[in-house]
Amino acid sequence: MIPIFDISAETSADPSEPAFVLARPHRTVVAQGVGRVFHSAQEAVTALRGGQVGHIVGALPFSPGAPAALFAPESVSVTDTGYRPAMPNGLPHFEIDTALPPPDTHTQRVAAAVRLLADPTHPIRKVVLARAIRARASQRMRPAELLDLLVSTDPVGNGFLVDLSAAGMPYRGRHLVGSSPEILIRREGTEVLSHPLAGSARRATDSDADRRAADNLLASSKDQHEHRYVTDQVSGVLRDRCASVRTPGSPELTGTPEMWHLGTPITATVPVDGPSALELAAALHPTPAICGTPTADAARLIAEIEGDRGFYAGAVGWCDAEGNGEWMVSIRCAELAADGLSLLAHAGGGIVAESDPAAELAETTGKFQRILGPLGISDLPVTVA
Repeated sequence: MIPIFDISAETSADPSEPAFVLARPHRTVVAQGVGRVFHSAQEAVTALRGGQVGHIVGALPFSPGAPAALFAPESVSVTDTGYRPAMPNGLPHFEIDTALPPPDTHTQRVAAAVRLLADPTHPIRKVVLARAIRARASQRMRPAELLDLLVSTDPVGNGFLVDLSAAGMPYRGRHLVGSSPEILIRREGTEVLSHPLAGSARRATDSDADRRAADNLLASSKDQHEHRYVTDQVSGVLRDRCASVRTPGSPELTGTPEMWHLGTPITATVPVDGPSALELAAALHPTPAICGTPTADAARLIAEIEGDRGFYAGAVGWCDAEGNGEWMVSIRCAELAADGLSLLAHAGGGIVAESDPAAELAETTGKFQRILGPLGISDLPVTVA
């Protein structure tokens, strides 16, 4: 029997604010109100397949064993148009409070991981290491204001917002807000798409330098090596659950305003009653793009080095009773505190034996700009103060 949780005891969210938004160029999903809560993907899948709820929205944490923030909304709107953000007006001023860890410590962690990965007897071949920046505001920022700011500064209008209260304490009143470019899984009818990203380079303001950065990324054996771990894992998971899996032989460039990425669109088909978008998301997560390979070993190493990532590098999305839905990898995001006065942003990079610690630090600095840049934070600390 699926337990029913009383969300009124777990959330202090403003009822006028959306509880969930997924903004994509082709579709916008907006959910109001938190109804029945599910602390695991399996509980939510059972309720969907049993016809007990019509939609599930929310977020999966980085660690599959941690409580999820999944819920059946009180109402949901699905439209085949992009999200229209409100014009930002009088936004609070943010300043960096803390780097977690300091930049020099992050480069030391990367250097230690490189030495470990260079040992042919060690099982881990890739690990994704992240760092965080805490910023504080001059006045309260509403979650929807941050979403509108991020969507309005993304060329294709990507964005998401999730009330994390469904995960219980200590997430009551907190929101995960971001603008992710990475599709973990999308299912529309019988068609399935996953578009993993792995291998990155910071973009340049000069057009010639920017093109060189893109060309160098495509030619990089290190980044191609890193990317292959991801496509092999995603393709294997989909082959076990889907038919007609099609994986291109080489990645293509995917651009955001701040970064170039190597990306591979992997497609498949499923029967009408086959695995839902949520089931496929749970099976795929965490991919080597945000964890490493082998997955279990890399996840243990991340826990030892970083501690609990919470909902950073998890997945955010929705699923309906017919199995349709879309789940984005929760990167380029920040957790906004319940009082709206501080946020915690993460950025990470895939480490392999060929990685350079200084380059990895620069990569995370570029990735932070998707969140911190629109808030007016352009100068990040690069050394220990």
